[in-house]
Amino acid sequence: MEKDFLEHNNIIIEELNENKCLVKLTIKDESLNPYGIVHGGLIFSLGDTVMGYHAGIKGKNPVTLNASINFLKKGTGKYLIAESKLIKAGKTTCVLTSNIYNDSKKLIANMSATYFFMN
Repeated sequence: MEKDFLEHNNIIIEELNENKCLVKLTIKDESLNPYGIVHGGLIFSLGDTVMGYHAGIKGKNPVTLNASINFLKKGTGKYLIAESKLIKAGKTTCVLTSNIYNDSKKLIANMSATYFFMN
């Protein structure tokens, strides 16, 4: 199911390890809102995806408990890249941040989220 979501939204996992997670979104016409920029919900999904995969790196099953995003620039270009950083991991929750860049390496959004481990 998750793979279908990623494929449908042109998202691929570029790198995934304990220290770093990178996820790339190829921008297509269907990625855009009526103003011709990447839809904010898709940018949010990109950040949530990179942090969720990073949170689950040790075999735990994370679900988003809380998340916040700051949109800083328009989502334009050929692709967007999201990277995550683990801030704190506990027994039942963890906190991460994500920066999302365009293909010119300009920061377009940043996020923070808390994940709950279901197992």
